[in-house]
Amino acid sequence: QVQLVESGGGLVQAGGSLRLSCAASGGSFRTYTMSWFRQAPGKEREFVAGITFSGSTTYYSNLVKGRSTISRDNAKNTVYLQMHRLKPEDTAVYYCAAGAVTFFDTPEKYDYWGQGTQVTVSS
Repeated sequence: QVQLVESGGGLVQAGGSLRLSCAASGGSFRTYTMSWFRQAPGKEREFVAGITFSGSTTYYSNLVKGRSTISRDNAKNTVYLQMHRLKPEDTAVYYCAAGAVTFFDTPEKYDYWGQGTQVTVSS
């Protein structure tokens, strides 16, 4: 079993930046693809960014591409999401997920999820 704990969310003004962290414990973190999803009130969970187990490949939603960077530190069992030029529409609960997945953006394929961290972007 893998436990995932997100942190780094908060309230930020439009145009600002945040770095989210997801710390993993209890499993083989370095063997999993890690991704970030988000869910806004009344909307379905949507893919944000993903990174392969080695960190060699990353994939981004068009909604955040060019404004966000996903990275991981396998020595620290942690994955990060650095977000810049935040917009009010980025407001959501952000979740990290772990799994042995082929396609990053399918939430059903992930085995483990964190509890989420709230990101609120004010206009």
